[in-house]
Amino acid sequence: MHRREFLGTLAATGLAGVPAPGAPEGAAPGTRQPAPGQAELGARRGPTTFQMACMTLPYAAFPIERALEGIKAAGYPYVAWGVTHKDASGQQRPAIDVTAPVSEAAALARRCRDLGLDPVMMFSTVFLEEPEAADAHRRRIAQAAEAKIPYVLTFGRTRPGEYERVIACLKAIGPVARQAGVAVLIKQHGGNTATGAMCSAIIREVGDEGVRMCYDAGNVLDYESHDPIADIATCVGDIRAFAIKDHRDFPKDEDCGPGFGEIDHYRLLTPVMQAGLTMPLVFENIFEPLVRRPATPEGVDALARRVREYVDSVIRGLQAAPAGAA
Repeated sequence: MHRREFLGTLAATGLAGVPAPGAPEGAAPGTRQPAPGQAELGARRGPTTFQMACMTLPYAAFPIERALEGIKAAGYPYVAWGVTHKDASGQQRPAIDVTAPVSEAAALARRCRDLGLDPVMMFSTVFLEEPEAADAHRRRIAQAAEAKIPYVLTFGRTRPGEYERVIACLKAIGPVARQAGVAVLIKQHGGNTATGAMCSAIIREVGDEGVRMCYDAGNVLDYESHDPIADIATCVGDIRAFAIKDHRDFPKDEDCGPGFGEIDHYRLLTPVMQAGLTMPLVFENIFEPLVRRPATPEGVDALARRVREYVDSVIRGLQAAPAGAA
């Protein structure tokens, strides 16, 4: 599913309408630690622990059960939910509906953990500008808390004139998220959120530790051709996770999996190597540019493994590099 198709899916389903996650090394699946504030973050600088998590989104054409099996087989210890999947009858259904009871989220989380996958993020599937966005996000936060998922990922349509509604929504849900032990992460999506610098400005205006950032370098390059390498330096203190994907402008304007595009992931990840956090790297797009996407889940599995191995190699290289070499 392409990103623009994903936005259309949200509209068709009617759904468009703290800080630091993760557990210390060796902790049981589902265990979380509270996220640090900015002062504490500065005091805790040290090696970052990265959590390799694949979204179920690349498996949208297949049942979510098959997505989870494939993600585990591709070597990921973590998973993120989103957005829709075909069920046995061929109908496209939400990974978990925004109106679903929290018990349903807990049940899906148990299924993940039974497979050896710890869920670390879920999509809100609700645009921040919508009139009922705050209530919908409260439901998502409750689902995430019950499932012991530390992060809810969200963004807006970024239509002109709706900045104030985004700020009002985030101010309303920030304290709710913080009290639930969850963080709401905004990511780059064009318009008023086109860059990390713009998202950091929003975070400062909201002023609540329950709202932080998931950095999406692919979107930074895609929407308005901003340089994500320069941009990330402006917002690194607010980043708690990454939406991992890449982008190419040539020979076709197209999002793709990391390593297939024009973004230098060595330079991209260098600023967070010593953040002292446990930070999910959530693989949102794993596909090759230009060629047709796999028609079988096994084909998706192969790409999921390939991009994980690429980013893992990047991280191991940066960890081994002398200080300042990157």
